[in-house]
Amino acid sequence: MEKIRPRTLSGFMELLPGPQMRMERMMQILRSSFSLYGFAPIDTPIIESAEILLAKGGGETEKQIYRFQKGDSDLALRFDHTVPLAKYVALHENELSFPFRRYAIGKVYRGERAQRGRFREFYQADIDIIGDGKLSIINEAEIPSIIYRVFSQFGLKRFCISVNNRKILNGFYALLGLTEQSGDIMRTVDKLDKIGPEKVRTILVDDLGLSPENADEILKFIAIRGTNSEVIAALEGYRGKNEVFDLGLDELIAVCKYLADFGVPEENFAVDLTIARGLDYYTGTVYETRMLDHPEIGAICAGGRYDNLAEYYSSRSLPGVGVAIGLTRLFYVLEEQGMLNPELPTAPADCLILPMSEDLGPAISLATYLRSRGIRTQLYAEQKKFKAKIQYADKLRIPYVIFLGEDEIAGNTCTLKKLATSEQLSLSREDAATTILDGTAYSGTVIIEK
Repeated sequence: MEKIRPRTLSGFMELLPGPQMRMERMMQILRSSFSLYGFAPIDTPIIESAEILLAKGGGETEKQIYRFQKGDSDLALRFDHTVPLAKYVALHENELSFPFRRYAIGKVYRGERAQRGRFREFYQADIDIIGDGKLSIINEAEIPSIIYRVFSQFGLKRFCISVNNRKILNGFYALLGLTEQSGDIMRTVDKLDKIGPEKVRTILVDDLGLSPENADEILKFIAIRGTNSEVIAALEGYRGKNEVFDLGLDELIAVCKYLADFGVPEENFAVDLTIARGLDYYTGTVYETRMLDHPEIGAICAGGRYDNLAEYYSSRSLPGVGVAIGLTRLFYVLEEQGMLNPELPTAPADCLILPMSEDLGPAISLATYLRSRGIRTQLYAEQKKFKAKIQYADKLRIPYVIFLGEDEIAGNTCTLKKLATSEQLSLSREDAATTILDGTAYSGTVIIEK
């Protein structure tokens, strides 16, 4: 029989156990951080009715979605966590307590062209707060403060959460008489960091039909820079000319104040008028997070405020605010940049027990005891040479090996060896457990910045 060549599809990632352990550690930090702020985990089906997934998306989404027929059913793979959340909230709105705070970490699928750092299957981590009719502005500041905590827990220091407000942009474009084109303008301006101001100006004039004067005024506006207080002071110069603009400015000022109250240092968040987000459903505060020393990576986290999450599925007004982290892409670029901590423990076990007698009962009993103490323990009962057993532990980077022979069983002890130093001790099982727990405690970070 001809063998099939094993291969992984383009745009899909498979990790070896070591890197997967680093990925799992990042997910663990996400879960623990989100839980600290009162977010509940949910999961939605990977496969949904295409009608459900395309209700809010359409356009570009329909081009990227994985869609297929199964019998008479028109089905699709979820392409983000936000649209399934809209369906989830509409379906369970009478059972949920609002504001509803949820997080989701799972795989999503987009049939776009696979390229460096861009995947067709990838993990995305989302948090959202959904209100019933109203939602306090404080939530729009709490979301980026959570992102600050998460990235700090990862080990990142030099990152910046850029903050803007779509109402400010909508009000400004209204002042120029460009309300009907505001969506197209924002999607164009959102590409500024990728294509530069000259190309943005060309698109605004040649493709969108703006006058050169209006294009220059837009580029001048979004180029306002300085400290957060300096940018806000410059925006105050536009106050009183448009009601929507004024409301957006008030919200931006409130978000900046609350971010400071939440303990986010000013060097880690900045008002940036170029941030618009390409999706039309954002209506207020918007965010993007970037690593300062790696601008080529682009946004590693983004989101914002939306006024009616479930408008296609429910008549109930459900405003929300949320943010998403492209976890697979972030992991890929961190690994490529050599920023994943090589000292992070990646062993599948803390201890490997090597029975040295025919009776495996004592070894099983010892493994059960160590596991009861929270020690990840593997029992190695394969009939291999002693050297092969030690090489197995070395290859997996298991830090401790326990030898359990007739003498140890008779003396109610075990021989504990630390592989990194070859230190070997005869200990009671209680002392062995304490030694392993002390030796495997790790306080380092997933990421090291260079």
